[in-house]
Amino acid sequence: MIQPFFVFSDWAFFILRIVLAAVMIYHGIPKLKNPSMTGESFSKMGFRPGIFWARITGILETVGGVFILIGFLTQAISLLFIIQFLVILVKLKRLKSMKEYEFDLVLLAAFMVLAAVGGGAADFDGFFSIILY
Repeated sequence: MIQPFFVFSDWAFFILRIVLAAVMIYHGIPKLKNPSMTGESFSKMGFRPGIFWARITGILETVGGVFILIGFLTQAISLLFIIQFLVILVKLKRLKSMKEYEFDLVLLAAFMVLAAVGGGAADFDGFFSIILY
């Protein structure tokens, strides 16, 4: 390991947080804009009622993405995303080729890292822990 780089480890988690938030918000906004079309897709995948699950995932991805972006409740929101990606991998993509689920697998691993270590530098979680303790 390269010891001088440990100084930047909090900023690495910050960058990971920003990238994950951007991806989740990008995928969440269309679900909220058109929940009926997304709901039809969810129903075809076996999630009934589809519109309910479309709204839940849209809210999680959009609001959860914003929370991850600002570093608020990072570990708790990451756990929700872990559950979401486990469902995606086990229910929807278990019989697919690696090419079709590799992105979901990488996102799952990234959220596991955030759940384990937190959001890193420049997060509201750290700000509130300073105030509360």
